[in-house]
Amino acid sequence: MKKLLFTLLGMFLMAEIAVASTNISDDFVAGYAGAASDLSAYNKDINTMIGLTDFHTGKATSFPGFDIGGTFTAVKVGKDNNISSEDYLMTGFLRAETFIPVANITATVRGTNFNGFESIGGGIKYTYTLLDLVHFSVSGFYDRAKTDWYTADHYSASAVASTSVVFFTPYVGVGYDYGELNTRHFATNRSTSDGALRYTAGVNVHPFPFVYLFAAYTKTAANDGFNGGLGISF
Repeated sequence: MKKLLFTLLGMFLMAEIAVASTNISDDFVAGYAGAASDLSAYNKDINTMIGLTDFHTGKATSFPGFDIGGTFTAVKVGKDNNISSEDYLMTGFLRAETFIPVANITATVRGTNFNGFESIGGGIKYTYTLLDLVHFSVSGFYDRAKTDWYTADHYSASAVASTSVVFFTPYVGVGYDYGELNTRHFATNRSTSDGALRYTAGVNVHPFPFVYLFAAYTKTAANDGFNGGLGISF
């Protein structure tokens, strides 16, 4: 419990650092040097930053309830990303989801306008429960993102499993992020399309009825990622 609370505290302290640091848009234009810049590596980092919000449990939202919350994501800049001057790409997302019983799916919308980065997107999730103990889900998302200097289309697919133990819900998952990024407002614009796998382990804690906190660690071939947040589910 203490480790989780310290992790969450660390995530929200990083959110304050994000506000104080160079925002994503300004950081990009300051470091971008045309063909000399590894736009592909930068795109993979952005894709991971968005994909971290895909899940925080394998369980479906109950009907006619909602799951509403906020997520802060931080991705350590990959070694091949020679555009970003910051150690981490960071932003926060708002998210809401509800279960649609007719289709037996959970629908999610999410978005952000924080730290020089804007995004709006959504997705659907299908959930299966084994013996009322382990919850599995698969999901797919699309997000449209932009800064002052580029636009991006992000696509992701994820699978996650979780189980509840008293007030805790540990989970593990895997996902794939694919994104298309196009620069704009430069004399010569460029584009790139890239994808990468991510592996995640995290835990939810439910300190009060309807309220949850969560924190997770994600690993990709190029990055370490962290996300945490809180929400209400009813």
